[in-house]
Amino acid sequence: MFTKLQLKNFKVWVDTGEINLKPVTMLLGTNSSGKSSIIQSLLLLKQTMQSPDRTIHLNFGGDEVNDLFNFGEFDSVLREGASPRRFEMSFSFKRPSIERVSMGDYGCSYGSTSSRAVAIQELVLKAEQTTFKSLRKSKGSYSLMVNDESQPRGNGRNYAPERSIGLSPDALSSLHSERALFEDLSLGIRREFEGIIYLGPLRRKPERDYVWNRSTPGEVGSDGHKTVDVLLASALIKDEERGGIIAGVSKWLKKMGVADEIVVKQIGRSNRYEVVILRNGIESNLRDVGIGVSQVLPVLTVAYFAPEGSTVILEEPEIHLHPLAQSVLAELFVEISKERKIQFLVETHSEHVFRRMQTLIAEEKVETDQCSMFFVERNKSESILTELNIGSFGEVKNWPDNFFGDSVGEARKQALARVNR
Repeated sequence: MFTKLQLKNFKVWVDTGEINLKPVTMLLGTNSSGKSSIIQSLLLLKQTMQSPDRTIHLNFGGDEVNDLFNFGEFDSVLREGASPRRFEMSFSFKRPSIERVSMGDYGCSYGSTSSRAVAIQELVLKAEQTTFKSLRKSKGSYSLMVNDESQPRGNGRNYAPERSIGLSPDALSSLHSERALFEDLSLGIRREFEGIIYLGPLRRKPERDYVWNRSTPGEVGSDGHKTVDVLLASALIKDEERGGIIAGVSKWLKKMGVADEIVVKQIGRSNRYEVVILRNGIESNLRDVGIGVSQVLPVLTVAYFAPEGSTVILEEPEIHLHPLAQSVLAELFVEISKERKIQFLVETHSEHVFRRMQTLIAEEKVETDQCSMFFVERNKSESILTELNIGSFGEVKNWPDNFFGDSVGEARKQALARVNR
């Protein structure tokens, strides 16, 4: 689980400050305020670590099949006017205590070379009171330092970091007794990013029927295009681990009041199947029901499909849902994070999701140390992030101005209008 995140000179951010991430973390705020940039920083590191080129420092994307996001180039990520021309990303993580490295810290700053390529300026990894630091010198040479030692373990181009978290074979060979710790730390970071599952705000529209090759996909996809394949596998393949997905999805659709159950049906003896929504005893093809059902299906599916311990990143999970259904999403995040040890990082515009989270806190169904909520806004060219101070009864003690619009002002105007009439 990621426990902290901080960005400096990354896109619109001068400095986010230290962002405390909990099992359920919600980002709220205005459009183009910087919420998505926080999420994108993790996606940038994830696709870098998945890159087939081990010598790459950052993978800005461009491969529509394998990459999560196309960031363009260095100047597209660097905050306009940043001086010096560097941006930084840092985070902390916590993993199960049974693993060799259960906690660690990461920090990396990036600059550009004369050829406009991105290059790591400083990479710092920490675990078990040991600090590993890789520093860029002139002409692409790097020095590897351990703790506060006055002399580097080695220097040269062959000491350049790999994929933002690894060291070259030459650099690793210079670590001696610390090598095992570094490799475990690097592996722990890699596992954290491998465990990220991202679902973007634009999901695929439903089809009337689907071809299925009787296999279980490895992922849902950032646009949810593999959702139905996951549901088909859950319904038709006897797999204890995946068999409960369709039942779990049906449970939450019913709580939302949009369906009683979801089932899959084979069309004749072909390899084509249709997804059927049952409601009030009436069967309807997924294509023929409201768009909100098909848009929330990937959200519900990924909550059960993600392996335990994963970090699920969601952008606008509430899209096309009516207010009651939106509010139930808050219950989903809280319940699944407890049951399946899933971390949710959610970017949302929904006041209904936020209000239900307040209620869940007041009802003691979730503790304030298990959830965090942030409000993001723009002040001219600078983004500002405020962590909401939520009391034990769900009250916000530092309510930002114009949070979800001026709801207090609207209530005041309504009261005044009643008096005047």
